[in-house]
Amino acid sequence: MRILFLLLAAALAGALTLFAFAPYRMFWLMPLCLAALIELLQREPRRAFWIGYVWGVSAYASNFKWIYDSLHDVAGLPAWIAAPLVLLLPAYLGLYPGLASWIACRIDSRPSVRWLIAFPAAWELGEWLRSWVMTGFPWAAAGYSQITESPLSGYAPIGGIHLVNYLVALSAGGLVMLARGGMRQRLAILLAASLVWSSGFWLREREWTTPEGKPITVALAQGNIAQEMKWSPENLEQSLLTYYRQVAKTRADLMILPETALPLFLDDLPSGYLTMMRGEAKRSGMALASGVPRRTNDGRGYLNAVVALSDPKMPYYAKDHLVPFGEFVPLPGLIGWIYQYMDMPLSGFSRGGADQPPLELAGHKVAFNVCYEDSFGEELIGPAAKAGILANVSNLAWFGKSEAMSQHLQLSQARSLETGRYMLRATNNGMTAIIRPDGEISAIAAPFTTQVLTGFAESHQGLTPYMQVGNLPVVAGCGALLLLALALGWRRRGRY
Repeated sequence: MRILFLLLAAALAGALTLFAFAPYRMFWLMPLCLAALIELLQREPRRAFWIGYVWGVSAYASNFKWIYDSLHDVAGLPAWIAAPLVLLLPAYLGLYPGLASWIACRIDSRPSVRWLIAFPAAWELGEWLRSWVMTGFPWAAAGYSQITESPLSGYAPIGGIHLVNYLVALSAGGLVMLARGGMRQRLAILLAASLVWSSGFWLREREWTTPEGKPITVALAQGNIAQEMKWSPENLEQSLLTYYRQVAKTRADLMILPETALPLFLDDLPSGYLTMMRGEAKRSGMALASGVPRRTNDGRGYLNAVVALSDPKMPYYAKDHLVPFGEFVPLPGLIGWIYQYMDMPLSGFSRGGADQPPLELAGHKVAFNVCYEDSFGEELIGPAAKAGILANVSNLAWFGKSEAMSQHLQLSQARSLETGRYMLRATNNGMTAIIRPDGEISAIAAPFTTQVLTGFAESHQGLTPYMQVGNLPVVAGCGALLLLALALGWRRRGRY
């Protein structure tokens, strides 16, 4: 009965993490939810893996419930298949909190070693592993809850989101030790916590990159075309007309249309359509880029691309980090049968390549990323170093009116902080936004509306500390801390 109560409490603490992230942004809730997990582990360390696992499954199921909307409501997968599939991702991701909890409890029995050294390090290593194992899925990492309301967000330009992950877990351990430690230990923890969090305030005011050149006017199209209509032949003309009218009415230096805004292969677009789009852009003196599927040069595959339509040579960026199950089919011999129940066009994209140059638009170098590519901070370091502006094109109509688009916006804010660059987000139905280099939103379009968001952006030059070192220092530091905790545990056991 006791273990059942602990597991139910772990599930509740995990589920509450939903409110720590956008759109709710209760950043203070994440350290509390992790502190609740630690308190449960302290009560029953022999069941550490299962307590951590249940916490993780509940947290990720709560945060990613929009997967059901995508599979069932939009893709048309029957409920009897969609419901179990929705649980597969949380069931896998829950392994990382489970293992982190087990490692912390196995290394040493002393609370100070467990919760101030072993647990934060193991937690962050788990977050890092899940960001790349099996192509990675880093959404809902603890650090994102701190972007941008928390002082801890100031550490993102120093060590990326992984440093923020670590500090959130360390803060949770500190909260538990405040309740359990002696007076001297409590004072030391309060002093250290005050130093870390107050330094975050100072770091948030620091400018790591500098503006270069004149600001430009930017226009970001939001067509608001429902996913079930997007690929319908009956609605093709309306989709193309929507974006043509937006381009024709816009006056800006740079205009960006969202992911697959033009829902045909580039060479299958109606005769004269590109000429008309290019003509309108030229008439306004405007650089124009749009998301549009494009065949590979050998004609054997196709790419999820962003094409510079205003340039007669039509240079492009093609998405490289593809979404498993959505943009490519892993293990097709095993799971390919599922796709016969789904309305999922273009689920076999090819990768664009890791080293693609930025696009030259309106006299600026713009590094594009497509949809959830901006979930991977280290992958954007190279493109950002070559460009002055970042841009993301997305189509989140797959996820209905859920928290997904707000969570995705928060990821983009983290990338702006890490790189010290503007991030221009053009989306089909939200969240279309202009994000400043400090991660704050300077302009945003109301979701589920048809409009063109206009504002200003400017190129930035220079490298943040994170861009210079990547994830290695944080990962190596956490590995060293685990070894330290292990050595302390061995030393203590050797005395008895």
